[in-house]
Amino acid sequence: MMTSSIFRKAALAAVALAAAFSAQAQSKVFMTREISPEALVKIYKALGRPADGHRVAVKISTGEAGNNHYLKPTLIKNLVDSVHGTLVECNTAYNGKRNTFEAHWQTVHDHGYDSIAPVDLMDEEGQMKIPVRDRRHIKYDIVGSHLPRYTYMINLAHFKGHAMGGFGGVLKNASIGVASADGKTYIHTAGVTDKPEQLWDNLPEQDLFLESMAAAAQGVHDYFGDNIIYINVMNNMSVDCDCNGHPEASRLADYGILASTDPVALDKACVDIIFNMKATEGNDNAPLIERINSRHGTHTIDHAAAIGLGSLDYEIISID
Repeated sequence: MMTSSIFRKAALAAVALAAAFSAQAQSKVFMTREISPEALVKIYKALGRPADGHRVAVKISTGEAGNNHYLKPTLIKNLVDSVHGTLVECNTAYNGKRNTFEAHWQTVHDHGYDSIAPVDLMDEEGQMKIPVRDRRHIKYDIVGSHLPRYTYMINLAHFKGHAMGGFGGVLKNASIGVASADGKTYIHTAGVTDKPEQLWDNLPEQDLFLESMAAAAQGVHDYFGDNIIYINVMNNMSVDCDCNGHPEASRLADYGILASTDPVALDKACVDIIFNMKATEGNDNAPLIERINSRHGTHTIDHAAAIGLGSLDYEIISID
């Protein structure tokens, strides 16, 4: 009887602890419906985590040649200037105009990024491994060897669909985006190989890939600690990623900019916005919902929360 009482008290204590954690775990997601250079700076400041005194990497996607949905230099210039940042990227693991450094630099130039700030292809002089906490698939994350040049990262993502992940936001930008070409292959194959030429022959079950993305994103988050922030720009929301040179036209109206220090809460908030909006003429959310669901894309968010990267519970705070 005493043992039963002890177990009952322990169970009640566990429930209370879980409830307390849940109450404390709500993350703040800041939002503006304005998409402008000024709004981007404003939402960065709202996060209350200034980059002053740091060597700042601004992680973007440079966009595949032929794609016109990437975040434009005119949009991001003020933010990059305000933090004296360097735009950072790595090569892709698939054939295109960014899988060699010569081609990638040409794409950087054609898209105008080198006209607004220094640009660093972080794997141009090699790569390095950083630890991951969740080692059930990948045992480490392979990133560009230039990553230690930076002490602060602004993960500046374009939120849209993705052919393999269902959607691309800050979790993908931290994982696939920060990884070298070999690292991208390693994540895509859930740790089977880091050889890009073997990528398409070693694609795993979908959830293993999604879980590997979450693990790699956590590795990058841990690397920077408190010196990393996350921003999703919800414009040009095609079902296809900026890595697609011939993306489908977006059927969604531009929505706004969201930002957080919690990447899980941020991507969850953006996905929830898409799923919960009412379709109207010129603003059809059905294609992107189908793309996300058909790839089980929300599993990346759920797994990232399960391994402790962030919270599924969030509060949206308008700065308008």
